[in-house]
Amino acid sequence: MFEGAVSLSLDAKGRLAIPARHREALASSAESSLVLTAHPQRCLLLYPLAAWEPIRDKILKAPSFDARAQSLKRVLVGNARTESMDSAGRLLVAPELREHAQLEKTVWMVGMGSHFEIWSDAGWRRQNELAFEALQSDEPPPGFEDISL
Repeated sequence: MFEGAVSLSLDAKGRLAIPARHREALASSAESSLVLTAHPQRCLLLYPLAAWEPIRDKILKAPSFDARAQSLKRVLVGNARTESMDSAGRLLVAPELREHAQLEKTVWMVGMGSHFEIWSDAGWRRQNELAFEALQSDEPPPGFEDISL
């Protein structure tokens, strides 16, 4: 289970040092294979391979003559790259994925349970602010009616 947000730095070669607390879990659950892909909201998704494969298979079953389904296939599967962490726990983020998510020096790695989202600093701050604004209503989102904090 991946959770929490951490600010990280990309190095000059576009590598992201995975925090030590997540490194072992990612490596063991993925047998060292990780999948990075683009997300329509201009972030990246980072999955252990075993968690990504059923999602990929479901996406690929979507109707090929539906324009929106094809667009999602292109974004999610068409941009997917299988990568491995190096011996120092760094993950290379391909230039085209860095460009898609507008990643520069400071990035945010945000745990989402089975995977991580990787955001630019500005993108994460914007998404966080939008999330708090969306939650100003007294009505909980669907599925959250029975949750008490």
